[in-house]
Amino acid sequence: MALNFFNRRNILKQLNYLEATPIRKCACETAENGLVTLVIPKFRNEKVNNFLLSPRKRFFRIALDELGTSVWQHIDGTKKVMEICQQVYDIYGEKIMPVDQRVTRFLTMLYEGKYISFREIEKDSSGQ
Repeated sequence: MALNFFNRRNILKQLNYLEATPIRKCACETAENGLVTLVIPKFRNEKVNNFLLSPRKRFFRIALDELGTSVWQHIDGTKKVMEICQQVYDIYGEKIMPVDQRVTRFLTMLYEGKYISFREIEKDSSGQ
């Protein structure tokens, strides 16, 4: 059973964001320059996607910058947001300060776009 918006929001309000564990919900491609592009189907129904659109136009592509790519590559379903912030800080140093705010804001944008979810929300929606 899927949780509605209000149930998910209540779970996130009770959860310390830095203790949350992000998980990927969409595919990605890595370019030659190392930057990641998210690949999102235009329609959720695969049959509609195949019937209405040519193979080249079935997906939206969202190109991530250097920081976004670094954060995306650290999302593996086991690392907490705090660990991701530390690893990104180790790469970029003072250039990314305040790292917690920037990374959490980026993850919030990904979550609102349904490109990621959090293990804690998925656990509650599966009834565990």
